[in-house]
Amino acid sequence: MELFATVGVHLTEADCVETMGIRIDEVVALRAPHADQARLAQAMVDRVIELVKERGKALPGSRETLERIQHLGIPCGLATSSGYDLLNATLETLGFRDFFQIVHSAQDEVLGKPHPSVYLEAAKKLGVAPQHCLAIEDSVNGLVSAKAARMDVVAIPEAQFRRDRRFGLANWQFDTLFDFSNQMPDRYQRN
Repeated sequence: MELFATVGVHLTEADCVETMGIRIDEVVALRAPHADQARLAQAMVDRVIELVKERGKALPGSRETLERIQHLGIPCGLATSSGYDLLNATLETLGFRDFFQIVHSAQDEVLGKPHPSVYLEAAKKLGVAPQHCLAIEDSVNGLVSAKAARMDVVAIPEAQFRRDRRFGLANWQFDTLFDFSNQMPDRYQRN
C-alpha cells in the first residue's frame, strides 16, 4: 500500500487481499498500469526484502511442521509467486533452506498463481506426480493454483480470512501449522 501510494494508487486492505498470492509484476500491472511497472515492482521487492531481514519471523509451527515432514522422509518443495531475490532472502532469514529439496518461483513461468504452472513445475522438479502432492496454502489464489494442478490442498489462512468461503475448495483447513502437523492426513505420513 505504501509504495502504490507513491504512484497515486491508494489501495484498501481488501484490494490487497484480492491479489494475495499473485506475482508482484502481475499485481503492479493490474493496479498501476500507468506507472513505470518494472521500477515499482522492483521497489516493492526491495522493500519487502528489507522488512523480511529486519522483522521476518516464521509463522508458529512452521519449523516443527518442516522438521516433521523431513523426519517422515517426504519430498518437500517450495512453489511460490515470490521472485528468487525475495525467496532467497526469506529462506536465509528464517533458516529454512535445507528443508526444501527444490524451490521454484513463478518468476520462471509465463503466468503466476492462480495459474497452476508454478505447482506443476515444482512437482516435476521433485519427481512426484501432481496428484500425489499436498500443497499448503494461505491464499485463495494459491489454493486455486494448487487445485488446478490436481493437488490436494491444506489451507491455513490468516485469522481474519478463515471465514472466506472460497477456502472451502481446500481438502482440509486448519487454523495453524501446529494443527496441521498434529493432524496430518495419514496418506501423507507414509514413507
